Amino acid sequence: MKKYSRKFWVIFWLAAVVFLAAWYAFWQTRYGNEIDNQSRFSGERQNEFSALYELSSYFLKNDDQEKTLLVLFQNNLELRPGGGFIGSFGVFKFKNGKLTLSQIHDTGNFDGRIPDTVEPPYPMKQTLRINSWKLRDSNYSPDFETNAKKAEEFYYMGNGEEQFDGVIGVTANVLLSFLKVTGPIQIEGYPGIYDSENAIIALEQQVEKGYVEQGIATGERKNVMNELGAEILKRVSDLKGSQELELFGVVMEDLKNKDIQLYFKDENLQKSVKENGWAGDVDREWSNDYLMMVDANLGAYKSDYYIKREMDYSVDFSKQKPEATLKITYKHTALQKDWMTKDYLSYLRVYVPTGAEFILAENTDKNIQEGKEFNKQYFGAIVNIPLNSEKTVTWKYYLPENIAVENYALEIQRQSGVSDVPAKVEIIQKDGTKKNFDTIIDKDTVLQ
Repeated sequence: MKKYSRKFWVIFWLAAVVFLAAWYAFWQTRYGNEIDNQSRFSGERQNEFSALYELSSYFLKNDDQEKTLLVLFQNNLELRPGGGFIGSFGVFKFKNGKLTLSQIHDTGNFDGRIPDTVEPPYPMKQTLRINSWKLRDSNYSPDFETNAKKAEEFYYMGNGEEQFDGVIGVTANVLLSFLKVTGPIQIEGYPGIYDSENAIIALEQQVEKGYVEQGIATGERKNVMNELGAEILKRVSDLKGSQELELFGVVMEDLKNKDIQLYFKDENLQKSVKENGWAGDVDREWSNDYLMMVDANLGAYKSDYYIKREMDYSVDFSKQKPEATLKITYKHTALQKDWMTKDYLSYLRVYVPTGAEFILAENTDKNIQEGKEFNKQYFGAIVNIPLNSEKTVTWKYYLPENIAVENYALEIQRQSGVSDVPAKVEIIQKDGTKKNFDTIIDKDTVLQ
């Protein structure tokens, strides 16, 4: 395979390396000139490459215009509707193709600057025992643009002064993506090896417990992230040939499965992001059957590491009204309570077509919430999954009558930060015959 020009990395650095800042608070890199290798790609990959080229050109061109990004680092071991608990955020500035500012802020500290004036959405106040809504929990919507604007709102409430050209959300899974390509890493002075299977949990262990046993000062307990990030960056810089393409493909997957989500103020740029499925948006235009399952971890520590989900969905057109039955099976694989996990408590919202009529819910609390947003109907309830147990939550509802078996299609949108969900779909036709589909919800999926 021919060696790719170093200019290839203009696109790659913006799309990927900036997200490594989630794991360390310093980095500097250089960008090349314009890309001349787009012809190496074709079809869908060509469109993706062209979109990233447009993105990089916007931020890195020599026009004496400063561009500023807000980056939200989301820990999906503690799931939120938009990806994960926002433990920190970054401010990055670019001018004439160079990074001119990189700052990392701890939301625990920053939120202290935000007045206690915003009522938290249901059921934060009841379960988390908080009286006001802050930036760390701002991603309470499954729609990233909504979350991006809310994060900015809280940023300014905390006397933030930057004017942002875009907002980027990134989950902890991106770290594992890089390690799949770079290979395992051992950091001098720290025990163990960090690889694509164990890195997130190993870092959690190190910064929450391990540093005490090693005699590391509390204020220095996160230095391991700095050193791991620096070593990954070094290895990424040394990638050659097929490894470059492998990493490019990995970043594309992170964009498609919403581990990386993008929102930009520039209308043309945002249009390109949406067309390529990188906006993390709830599909407002889809008019057929629709489903999105959205969990919010309510103070259950980092329990999402242990939670496995499966989905069974059926639509029965043989009845007077098309009746949908959704079963979500949760399995809590942790055996006992510790510093990282306890019984799982989630506020589960199920987004369905507008006009759907609720019938019943099983294995949830009794306080069923109903509402409309994003041109969708949603039903919500609190779900509790004890340690080392399995529970199936069932929702039944009538679909609106405009959804007919003759032109039936189902869109299932994936929540950012959730592990892959095995799914079974059954369509019962008017004569009682059945059609069955098996799939994995690892990205937004359409079944026809």
